[in-house]
Amino acid sequence: LPCSPLTPDPRPQDPQAQKAAGSRKKTVSFSSMPSEKKVSSAADCLAFMQCGCELKKVRPNARLYSRFYTLDPDLRCLRWEPSKKEGDRARLDIASIREVRTGKSTDTFRHHGPAEQLADEAAFSIIHGDGYQSLDLAALSADVANIWVTGLRFLLSHPGPGGGEALEGSPGSVMRAAWLAEEFRRADEDGFGIVPEDTAVGTVCRLCPGVKETRVRRKFKEIQCQKEKLTSRVTLEEFQEAFCELCTRPDVYFLLAQLSKERESLDAQDLRLFLETEQGLALAMPETCLDIIRRHEPSAQGRERGLLGVDGFTRFLLSPECQLFDPEHRRVCQDMGLPLSHYYISTSHRSHLVGGQAQGALDLAGLVRALKLGCRCLELAASDGAGGEPVLGDRLHQQQHQRAGASVAPVGLRSALEVVNKYAFLSSPFPLLLYLRQRCSPGQQRALARLLREAFGGRRSLGEGVARRLASDTPGELVAYTKRHLSRVRPSPARLDSSNPNPQDFWKCGCQLVAMNFQTAGAMMDLHAGRFAPNGGCGYVLRPAVMRDEVSYFSANSQGCVPGVPPQTLRVKVISGHSFPKPQGAGAKGEVIDPYVVLELHGIPADCAEQRTRTAAQNQDDPLFDETFEFTVNLPELALLRFVVLDDDYIGDDFIGQYTIAFECLQPGYRTVPLLSLTGEPLPRAALFVHVAVTNRRGGGKAQRRGLSVRRARRSREHVSLRHTGIRPLDEAFRPAATPLRESPSLCVCVQNATLCFKELCGLPPASNLKQCIQSLAPRLQTPEGPPCATLVLKEGYPCLEPLGSLSDTTRKLLTAYDTMIAEHKQLIENADGVWEKIAQVQRDGMEFHEELQKLGEREGLKERKLSKAVESFTWNITVLKVK
Repeated sequence: LPCSPLTPDPRPQDPQAQKAAGSRKKTVSFSSMPSEKKVSSAADCLAFMQCGCELKKVRPNARLYSRFYTLDPDLRCLRWEPSKKEGDRARLDIASIREVRTGKSTDTFRHHGPAEQLADEAAFSIIHGDGYQSLDLAALSADVANIWVTGLRFLLSHPGPGGGEALEGSPGSVMRAAWLAEEFRRADEDGFGIVPEDTAVGTVCRLCPGVKETRVRRKFKEIQCQKEKLTSRVTLEEFQEAFCELCTRPDVYFLLAQLSKERESLDAQDLRLFLETEQGLALAMPETCLDIIRRHEPSAQGRERGLLGVDGFTRFLLSPECQLFDPEHRRVCQDMGLPLSHYYISTSHRSHLVGGQAQGALDLAGLVRALKLGCRCLELAASDGAGGEPVLGDRLHQQQHQRAGASVAPVGLRSALEVVNKYAFLSSPFPLLLYLRQRCSPGQQRALARLLREAFGGRRSLGEGVARRLASDTPGELVAYTKRHLSRVRPSPARLDSSNPNPQDFWKCGCQLVAMNFQTAGAMMDLHAGRFAPNGGCGYVLRPAVMRDEVSYFSANSQGCVPGVPPQTLRVKVISGHSFPKPQGAGAKGEVIDPYVVLELHGIPADCAEQRTRTAAQNQDDPLFDETFEFTVNLPELALLRFVVLDDDYIGDDFIGQYTIAFECLQPGYRTVPLLSLTGEPLPRAALFVHVAVTNRRGGGKAQRRGLSVRRARRSREHVSLRHTGIRPLDEAFRPAATPLRESPSLCVCVQNATLCFKELCGLPPASNLKQCIQSLAPRLQTPEGPPCATLVLKEGYPCLEPLGSLSDTTRKLLTAYDTMIAEHKQLIENADGVWEKIAQVQRDGMEFHEELQKLGEREGLKERKLSKAVESFTWNITVLKVK
């Protein structure tokens, strides 16, 4: 087989869809890097488009056509072949393009069957002509679609052959070149314009901490081979080329190009729109945006001009400000004044044993680790010791060690209590519960009591003064508190290897104290860490409201919606991964890994689901996935989302990293997911880059991989009805709720449908927000002559769009959809309070019967099963009324 040349084509290639790929001979490459050039600028995108690739054209007749599309060398038009049209007609002038939309956002994509088979991330539409016709296309991969969208949008900003001249002069590229030149001059101490390879490698690694040194050295070697250089010294141009090749993340560049249009950099206004429309920030002040630029932009020129280039934007997305975990939950943010039974409590099981329950060694470091991880319920076993004081552990454990012939020095309980006292409140100021499992003689029980007094002093319980004050000031609350019950679940004695059960099985049933073997890492401890990371990691997390309310209807094994809890739709787009380490024990595979990502949703049975991405190609340090997943979450307060990165292998998929997060801690928008090791330790710089969107949803359903498509709510106005209790006074009290319960979903469905219709006409997916819709609408209202074709006015306090002059059919439809949406919102706003008050009054009337429910049922002659059914129906009705 012929050997491939060491000098690759400088233009980026589509590895899957080159026109002549089928006729080329197979080649073997001895280069250490992929032959495809990484896209890092608009020039790379245009070069790729001029080279051309295969795209699938979607027609309204529900058929797909494969065509080979290219961009003319003069950047004036697109051409495709084969085509039944004559050569001059099989083209699309760039000047006729109105906009470029991403995803399946046109009628052709939405309403024709074959389009369902196409990935949303690989689809895009070119809107052209005065009639706003759409050319609907799908690439073979998401990154190829991104190249076409970025290149076309650049051409729209720079029409004509002059667009090529603007490539090198964009503010972003100028800033970057100046910054790298300044860093190179600092490294060039002699001022000769060249630096040793070691110096160049060290500089690149310093400026881009995530890149591997071996990879940088390979890149410089390749550049030198391409130029047939005999020296290993590096020039400025070579330094800049290597840095841009290695340190430009295509996913971040495509996002930056989408936000900044033609500049390849973000100003404060661009950043503000990004924070508000994508990241869910309610109000981003200009000062905040400028401060972000000052802190993250590496070039002095960019900081002075208030511009954020691709390197600064990358640093910002990797910063704690853009991590997936909501910073609000890094501190205690829940009501901590409720009874203990209202909280899940972080609980450990025999954390002083290391290496198994039967023959594990005693180690006080296990107690320290559990307390540092926020454990608030600690189990200690005590048995008679030789010196008149109890020792840690029980007789059974000691006997098993003796049978095994192992001599283990006993650990005094005094030492264990001193460790607990020292570390009890380092990670959390809230109460620590000690579960003492003692098998001591009466004499050593007295010694145990003395040790507890000596170790904890006044900490061990409420003092008389505190108890007296509570009894005097809040006697009702204190009595109610003592009536509450705590349930503790510990691992089965059969788990001799100290493995852990799935704690979610017990949390969903309301158990507050689910004991875990903190000394055993794994998926179950990952779930435990994810559950107790919220609320400042203090070890106490409020249980779902349906488990705390005095009257609520909830089944732990629910297979559908939970009454009283509006379901949510979670959409997660896994974009890319970065700095993945090799799996432990995978030395035989060298540096090559084949990663893929598994998304696990844990919750009630109706919510549990699992999805996975494709396996990324080999030899990719920053693999691109670009896949979107959709989950329905019926009980958000209980749900946990777990990301697991694995290495695809024939024998067994090796673990690379994971991250588990509570649903309520998810931040929307583009987020970085820091990966953790098997033992929960951070993996240096290893991360996933994702996009998260959470929306309300009616109805249930399992996880789907259908992009962002959501069916419009049916006009039937389905509503949850109340149940007949069989108790006449109760049924009479609930009857007035029938009409407002029908009106409530009707108002909501009308708003949902009108909003969805407006989003569709704006060319945006259902997961988009109204800020994004208005941002998309504004350019369309701008006429070629300059003045807008509509103006925004307030009518009765509602924002309305009034046309100015004649409108095209497309614009008229868009304004009509906007007016309909505003009208439906107005209807909801003006009627919601009245409907809510009617429902709330019925709920209050129903609750008046709560204390006398049993007596009322007996008066109606209800016995056992029927009485129990009546109580269940009453609970259902109150729960339904509460959510409405």
